[in-house]
Amino acid sequence: MIFIDSFYMFLGQLVIILAIILIILFIIVLILGLLIIKKDKIIFPRFILYVVDLLYSPFKKIARFLKLDENLIDDISIKVRDELNKEKFRHVPAEKTLIFLPHCLRHKDCPATLQKEGLNCTECGLCSIGAIKKRSEPLGYKLYIVPGSSFVKKIVMENKFKAVIGVACHEDLSQMMMMLSDFCPQGVLLEKTGCFETKVNVKKVFEIIDSKY
Repeated sequence: MIFIDSFYMFLGQLVIILAIILIILFIIVLILGLLIIKKDKIIFPRFILYVVDLLYSPFKKIARFLKLDENLIDDISIKVRDELNKEKFRHVPAEKTLIFLPHCLRHKDCPATLQKEGLNCTECGLCSIGAIKKRSEPLGYKLYIVPGSSFVKKIVMENKFKAVIGVACHEDLSQMMMMLSDFCPQGVLLEKTGCFETKVNVKKVFEIIDSKY
């Protein structure tokens, strides 16, 4: 009985210690993240990404519990990866770079058909997808309009590439950049989110596309 009581006491203490460490790491990442977002100062980027990748779900839950903007964790992750990979990304040829756009950018009257690699944009001019396609593909980029992460995984497996540009909402973009962290990802957040007729700042996408030239 003494051994069991001691074991449970040790277990309880261990849980408390782990919870304290988790909260301390959350506060550190939050402070460093706010410096990045507000002051554009990146300190210990690899440490931030390691901790956020490892504790992504708990950090989101803590932010929600504290009634903070849970997208803040995604903002930090996206911003750090963008800055950390910017120079490396610029040196990868466009021919070795994939662009992923979400299908929710399409117009309600979009005539594009869904194929095995995503939507086949006809450049009808009803949404921003056509403009991005028209700008990127002549430079050698491979562009995909995907309805979900399963399409992204399939395309990644079927292509040889070294860099990636992603457009999505906070959580989807953060997860995609995390999944493709070895391919110097660059991300652009949607300005209007949702499941239909979302919006992106096309100028920001063009800036990344043109950064290689």
